[in-house]
Amino acid sequence: MGGHVTDENIAPTLTDEQWEKLCARAEARDVADGEHVFRTGDADYPMILVDDGEIEVVRDALWWIGEEVVALMGPRSMVGELGLLNGQRAFLSARAKGPARVRSLSRANLRRLISEEDELGDLILHALWARRESLRSGPAALTLKFVGNGRSREFLALRRFAERFDLVHTAVAVDQIEPHAGHDYVEADLPLAFVQGEAFPRATPGLVAEQLGLSYEPGGESVVDLVVIGGGPAGLAAAIYAASEGLSTVLLEAVAPGGQAASTSRIENFLGFPFGVSGGQLIGQATLQAIKFGVRVCAPCEAVDLRPVDDAIDVTLSDGRVIRSRTAIVTSGAAYRTLRLDRWEDFERSGIFYAATPLELKQVAGSPVVVVGGANSAGQAALYLSSNGCRVHLVVRGAELGTRMSSYLVDRITDDPRISLHTGSNVVSLDGNGTLQSVRIDTAGDVDAKGLFCFIGADPAAAWLPGVDRDGAGFIRTGTDVTTQTLGHWQLLGREPLPFETSIPRVFAAGDVRRGSMKRVAAAVGEGSSAVASVHRALAG
Repeated sequence: MGGHVTDENIAPTLTDEQWEKLCARAEARDVADGEHVFRTGDADYPMILVDDGEIEVVRDALWWIGEEVVALMGPRSMVGELGLLNGQRAFLSARAKGPARVRSLSRANLRRLISEEDELGDLILHALWARRESLRSGPAALTLKFVGNGRSREFLALRRFAERFDLVHTAVAVDQIEPHAGHDYVEADLPLAFVQGEAFPRATPGLVAEQLGLSYEPGGESVVDLVVIGGGPAGLAAAIYAASEGLSTVLLEAVAPGGQAASTSRIENFLGFPFGVSGGQLIGQATLQAIKFGVRVCAPCEAVDLRPVDDAIDVTLSDGRVIRSRTAIVTSGAAYRTLRLDRWEDFERSGIFYAATPLELKQVAGSPVVVVGGANSAGQAALYLSSNGCRVHLVVRGAELGTRMSSYLVDRITDDPRISLHTGSNVVSLDGNGTLQSVRIDTAGDVDAKGLFCFIGADPAAAWLPGVDRDGAGFIRTGTDVTTQTLGHWQLLGREPLPFETSIPRVFAAGDVRRGSMKRVAAAVGEGSSAVASVHRALAG
């Protein structure tokens, strides 16, 4: 470790013209041997361009391990990684190895260059992404460390948050409480998060985000053009289209980017992916695209209130902070439904899952499982689990599998010998000692199951919105669907609601939370991007 970086993906060779374009936006200075150009924990640090000399990138010493040089960057190289774009505080330090001359390229100028210079911007973005991926498997991963019970809901929440944000981290699951790698803890402290060696007991994604600089912090502007509330496919699409068209955009997500789509093991009917794509891959690329265009992605960051104030919209966060915006798009999606069974909450910590991704697959490790649900998400989960060594019981309440599931999934499920299909059936009880061990199906009796994967739909996450017109099931009405009882203020504006506009002017809704949406990933992406067209019309009016 610590030698000159030669991988072209991580340290691309720049032409004279490209180097000059970078340097033209940066400030030059000389640094002495051992002088830091940025330090771990810096909130607003620049990309460093090395004119002459060497800069070493260092994982600082932690209390149980000494420092380690991660990389050595020579002349005409860039020092920095993806955190420069997503707002994360520095988790590595950089210092001169011998006298050096460097240039400091501010985050604002870096973002501007990426958006204005297509070829050079793409080259830089690929390098920053490749560096993040490389760091995830090296000594830098110790800068953020999680310790917890492997099947606990809280520990999985931390890991899911870190994976969806592609954070450089490591996670240690313990089967019993005993010292690990020099860390002393008691069960009541779990899960533990170690941020740069500092221990945070009973850690949550929100706490970790606050320490890393990923939660919402007011920017230089007093009012933004658009706040997007919800980071699923609809929200990400809306944020990307808005930011790429010059709107200052903040994306708020209560958990982590992706929504239900990120929990889908395989999407096979999304345009442009003939061999399918996992929800995690799709969301990861979309999040990177949002960051590229300057979207401020904040998570976990829960909106709890939204109200029109004068000519703006005030969005209140769970911590009391308020974001003022000219417009808002609500893409808050829906919350998972659960089965009303005894001990459900007990096993949510140790055996019940609402997603089927590699993270959940590790928890069941080829053991028998039960999947509940009759729509595409349940079918995709059953096939994913069976293809990875699990014996699957698919429980469908309806009499026919094809009622709500695509035919290509139905055909593959019925042909899969590892999947036992139970139509016209229900799960009636759960059993296990500490962790889930068996599930009772009313038509089949008790079956062994290390995991129960629940895909029985969701309820719209719109109850937090006061005064917005919703249907009897809680979905938000938009456009011509807005009821006449709420149209009084529109007469004062001299217009009717725009497509995707709710009963509150300049507040729009898209995706699963909207009445009439198709509840498909491709449809959500289309709705999110289409809603931005209405945002432009509202801002112009």
